[in-house]
Amino acid sequence: MDYAYGPGRNHLFVPGPANIPEQVIRAMNRNNEDHRSPAIPTMTKTLLDDVKKIFKTTSGTPFIIPTTGTGAWESALTNTLSPGDRIVSFLIGQFSLLWIDQQRRLNFNIDVIQSDWGQAANLEVFASTLAADTGHNIKAICIVHNETTTGVVNNLAAVRKLLDQYQHPALLLVDGVSSIGALDFRMDEWGVDVALTSSQKALSMPTGMGILCASPKALEALKTAKSVRFFFDWKDYLKFYELGTFWPYTPSIQLLYGLRATLDLIFEEGLDNVIARHSRLAKATRLAVAAWGLKNCAQKEEWYSDAVTAVLVPPHIDSLEIVRRAWKKYNLSLGLGLNKVAGKVFRIGHLGNINELQLLGCLAGVEMVLMDVGYPVKLGSGVAAACAYLQNTVP
Repeated sequence: MDYAYGPGRNHLFVPGPANIPEQVIRAMNRNNEDHRSPAIPTMTKTLLDDVKKIFKTTSGTPFIIPTTGTGAWESALTNTLSPGDRIVSFLIGQFSLLWIDQQRRLNFNIDVIQSDWGQAANLEVFASTLAADTGHNIKAICIVHNETTTGVVNNLAAVRKLLDQYQHPALLLVDGVSSIGALDFRMDEWGVDVALTSSQKALSMPTGMGILCASPKALEALKTAKSVRFFFDWKDYLKFYELGTFWPYTPSIQLLYGLRATLDLIFEEGLDNVIARHSRLAKATRLAVAAWGLKNCAQKEEWYSDAVTAVLVPPHIDSLEIVRRAWKKYNLSLGLGLNKVAGKVFRIGHLGNINELQLLGCLAGVEMVLMDVGYPVKLGSGVAAACAYLQNTVP
């Protein structure tokens, strides 16, 4: 049965795009406006101020760019680096792999530090690399905070500690696409020089906004960076910031109102409460996975992501079939296994504006699908484990 026109609604539990709250949908349901009128620059100013709060920065300069996370990657790189610059980049999954591919195409000189998929960044190799770079030839460190392919989160505080230990001046560029607004993220405290996210993940909006914050050190690097850029050039933004009009080209009016609404929801709940909610829902999911007798793709508890859980399936089961059946039979969207873990994992995204009962519906659907594909799950086992935890931890 094709559920495109079936009853009820789709249950969206991929690791992004995330569910859009009704308040955000209503806020975006409006006509176009003149972005040069007094109203839009006034709203933009408040958005730029408030965006800094979700990055936990007071010193960073924010940029809201009509693009995706991939465009935000390019903006971060081209505004701070020059072709031929040496970069250290961690390869731990599909999205770090894609960022490395972009770095190569932009003609940077990349030291790739690889880990098995399911492991976090190898900080021992990183420490050795920094120790050997006595001439400080490495200009930037690029790391994906939350790798959704495997449900692995990296310890950014530990990365900063090593940079400080070796007194290394390299810029720290962080992909926070699936972490900012969901996981604990502290731009200033961790000395992040460029942090980036996009609208369709924890911010629970449509795709179309790349949101970055740049440290004073990153803005200093902008002055000498020779990478070719036009659409993503921060200098154009800074010029219009000074003019008070903020936009070097036409923004999406609807997405600006959507961002205003989603930030209001985050601040109403409280950012730390949002992060705690993600932690609770992730813990409940992991308890369900354990009750099913399945394992997490992330190989250590300290690496478990609170935005997505990648679930390993037995060798005789194709995880793609789980994802297909979930969508076709139960109108439940789960994440595919990608690249090296294709067919080996399915992913439950639990980020964005969701609550306990939404998650429990997803877990119930997963149990039915597991039984459909011949896995001997006891119906209700995972849901019961999640319920017992959630019922006792409701704020």
